[in-house]
Amino acid sequence: MNQAFTRFESISSSPGAASKASLRDLILSNDLAFLMEAHDGLSAAIATQAGFKGLWASGLSISSSLGYRDANEASWTQVVDVVEHIVDATDVPVLVDGDSGFGNFNNARLLARKLEQRGASGVVIEDKGFPKMNSFVGDRHPLADINEFSGRLKAVKDTASSDFVLVARIEALIAGHSLDEALIRAHAYAEAGADAILIHSRKAVADEILAFAQAWANRLPVIIVPTKYFRTPVSNYRNAGISTVIWANHNMRAAIAGMRNICSRIHSDESIAAIEEQVAGLDELFSLIGYDELARAEERYLPGPRK
Repeated sequence: MNQAFTRFESISSSPGAASKASLRDLILSNDLAFLMEAHDGLSAAIATQAGFKGLWASGLSISSSLGYRDANEASWTQVVDVVEHIVDATDVPVLVDGDSGFGNFNNARLLARKLEQRGASGVVIEDKGFPKMNSFVGDRHPLADINEFSGRLKAVKDTASSDFVLVARIEALIAGHSLDEALIRAHAYAEAGADAILIHSRKAVADEILAFAQAWANRLPVIIVPTKYFRTPVSNYRNAGISTVIWANHNMRAAIAGMRNICSRIHSDESIAAIEEQVAGLDELFSLIGYDELARAEERYLPGPRK
């Protein structure tokens, strides 16, 4: 089993400092990139061990793990604190779901500065007002004014370093607007300094996403989140020149399903004997968290017993 990365294994620089450029490389690469959702240090370690080259710090999953709805109920400071744990648990770049920036240009630039300080490699800001609602909940998704949102993007670009990746997320299709409206917004956000465009859809097929990609013609890299149109073959994204696919909430959803099953079994059986083989062993948990590194550090730094 591969050893997990721990915050103490990079002694020359922080994980974030080493990773920022590689997120830009992933997004700009000619190869289709995949980012896996993480919502805490443990899920980050698992996704990294599975082989993912980058992580998505999901607003939905982080909010859910804290017991909040994905409607800006979790504060930006709580999100930033969780992101720090995610960054500490991995050596791959972390792209953060920044919702709508938690307010106006001033809130957005403060968020970006704090995320970069905690080692995040980039942030996605969506063109909604504050508070926002999860894109798959209900039909009320008012969009931000294009010029006002462009100001948020400019503020982030002027605040963060050149290595920090800014992704503008377009919610026009989610809100029921036309492809033309999505393209108008994409062009405005490119002019405002976005490094990439995330185009989102709630339909079960990828038609409008692929139509956007064709019309956009790769002016900036296109990132997608195929949560609803999951049956679309990945080859379609490659053929369309899509830059990056985000698997946006699947660690959290897997955890819910697994914990519900185990809790129900233990409650009904009043025993853990029958489920012991179905859950990860303690040795696996200790390996993921890096107890072996702690043991090596003790040998190096703790004095031995006196003779």
